[in-house]
Amino acid sequence: MIRLGMIDFDTSHVVEFTKRINHIDIAEDQWVEGAKVVAGVPGVSLIMPERVPGYTAAMKKYGIEILDDPAQLFGKIDAVMIEANDGSVHRERAMPFIERGIPVFVDKPFACSVDDARTMLRAAMEKHVPLMSCSSLRYAAGLADARAGKGPAGDLLGAFTYGPAPLHPRNPGLFHYGIHPVELLFTLMGTGCTKVNCTFTEGAEVATGVWSDGRVAGIRGIRAGKQDYGFTMFGAKGVVTQGIDTKYGYRDMLKAVITMFETKESPIDPRETLEIVAFIEAAKASADAGGASIPLKAGL
Repeated sequence: MIRLGMIDFDTSHVVEFTKRINHIDIAEDQWVEGAKVVAGVPGVSLIMPERVPGYTAAMKKYGIEILDDPAQLFGKIDAVMIEANDGSVHRERAMPFIERGIPVFVDKPFACSVDDARTMLRAAMEKHVPLMSCSSLRYAAGLADARAGKGPAGDLLGAFTYGPAPLHPRNPGLFHYGIHPVELLFTLMGTGCTKVNCTFTEGAEVATGVWSDGRVAGIRGIRAGKQDYGFTMFGAKGVVTQGIDTKYGYRDMLKAVITMFETKESPIDPRETLEIVAFIEAAKASADAGGASIPLKAGL
């Protein structure tokens, strides 16, 4: 049984993930096997500090050992989950564990800069430490088949995803909740985006990328009106639009995370993780430049 630690309690994920992993206060069809959350560090949040006391109380109720410092987890855990809503602190949180060879899951957004993302990924590769980051929407039903050309649209020639994209200065641009539709986009399209154009308004933004094979795809980040998640696939067999079923998203993502902890191999290509960060960074630069085309800086 893998002993898990969690760091930063400003997101409901710490409670929702613990329910599924520790089989407590949740239906059996949501259970995930192979690990147990044993300890956590609430931390200090610069985004949602008001959430920390409540989630800390919930974790205490579940019997989780509460510690004051991430370093106190060393020797108590076999793997760690970095749960801060604030992507700007993820490098600081993750690196001590990567340096000690401890497998790491970093919740979304992986990082708020390509430099931070590249530093973590390079360190993990050099030290052969499993490292993974993603939105749970990556594991929504039907996405894997669609990416492989086995969905109703056939081989994908392009895609357009959408989802809420509220803003926060600690997670600039699409790094806040806009990370979800961007993750959807790359789950469908894979790597190879070379440049991005972004049109920004207070109510929405649209970021469009061009892939090296000539495909074009993009996202709409929604800040006004009805806010749902979904996508349109443009394929060899048809054009298909569908929403996202999130019922088992957490469960299926956690299964992938724990499998990574067991096998020591990430299910996501590190180049794709880096390219997602590079896409968002380029979209922000494009928006700031009035929609100019910005090349991605996504090389490892």
